[in-house]
Amino acid sequence: MSDHLLSMDEMKQVDDYLDRGFKVHYVYENLSGMFVEFERQKEEVCLQILTAEARKYLAAKLHEQTLL
Repeated sequence: MSDHLLSMDEMKQVDDYLDRGFKVHYVYENLSGMFVEFERQKEEVCLQILTAEARKYLAAKLHEQTLL
């Protein structure tokens, strides 16, 4: 899969979680990529983000979340 398609897929996954009412709970990075923990009530899910474009997209969405 090309980097562009992978980025689009990762951004779509971020949007899907946010649209379903999840909030970003915790973000951490290591050599394997960025890991984002989403939380909704008692439910938690973790998403691994590998591409730089999707990381920038998540940062923008996280900024929006803190402003609301």
